[in-house]
Amino acid sequence: MNILNLLNAMPGAIAQGLIWGITAIGIYLTFRILDVADLTVDGTMCTGGAVCIMMMLSGQNVFVAMLAATLAGMLTGLVTGIFHTFMGIPAILAGILTQLSLYSINLKIMGKANQAINVDKYNLLVSLRYIKNVPFLKNTLFVVAICIILLVLLLYWFFGTEVGCALRATGCNGNMSRAQGINTNLTKVLGLMLSNGLVGLSGALLSQYQGFADINMGRGAIVIGLAAVIIGEAVFGRIFHNFALKLVSVSLGAIIYYIVIQLVLTLGFDANLLKLLSASVVAVFLAVPYWKGKYFAKPAAKKANKEGANNA
Repeated sequence: MNILNLLNAMPGAIAQGLIWGITAIGIYLTFRILDVADLTVDGTMCTGGAVCIMMMLSGQNVFVAMLAATLAGMLTGLVTGIFHTFMGIPAILAGILTQLSLYSINLKIMGKANQAINVDKYNLLVSLRYIKNVPFLKNTLFVVAICIILLVLLLYWFFGTEVGCALRATGCNGNMSRAQGINTNLTKVLGLMLSNGLVGLSGALLSQYQGFADINMGRGAIVIGLAAVIIGEAVFGRIFHNFALKLVSVSLGAIIYYIVIQLVLTLGFDANLLKLLSASVVAVFLAVPYWKGKYFAKPAAKKANKEGANNA
């Protein structure tokens, strides 16, 4: 293994981890707070990138393009939410339907399967070229890190409001929330919109960073996001108890994920098997709590769990 090559590739891996960390935060909101597996994100990632690139190619400011990408992401979440609440379609199927529809919509937005943007001709906020030998304030690592800090602060404030608490209560116990007068359908739609809005923003940053938007750029986003969530919880779960710090841990999980991926590639691992590796990691980490309860719990704890299940 060439240590020098690994060190040279590390800033790029961290930058990608930071960008995907925003997607991971969005997935965390649905997976951990709403308790919903939202598969819309694979399509939303591409939608955010496509909207951002096409608006910048048409002459719009980068911040306007990123705002439009975020709103487009929120719109995809709204569609999934309507499918799930108003039409009664299970959440996982609602996400699949929206994701499938977005494939055609994204092709219509871009006009073809791939749209490139030249960093020399357009004023991009982040880029692969802005990793090294650029002013600190223009460095991609600094810019994306500031974005994540602002997002975490904003989400921490939001989930402390009455609406944010209602959203958390819906994911924790929907029946009790309805008994307290909370419109759980509305909060589910709001949560899905918020989550996909963050994914759309991440897609806008990723398309700028890599210099193009591609129809397949969001494929596997749910697996990468879940891997980041699970790694973040496994590594920092015992020390990060505050909600804001939990969001930070998810972003750090994404960075760790991409550092590991870069290390594996440097060791000569077949790049075609990366998705398989990611899926395997997620499967194992999701199974660990079940294995601990079934095979490694103390006999007394097992008996108590069994009695509790019988009483229920």
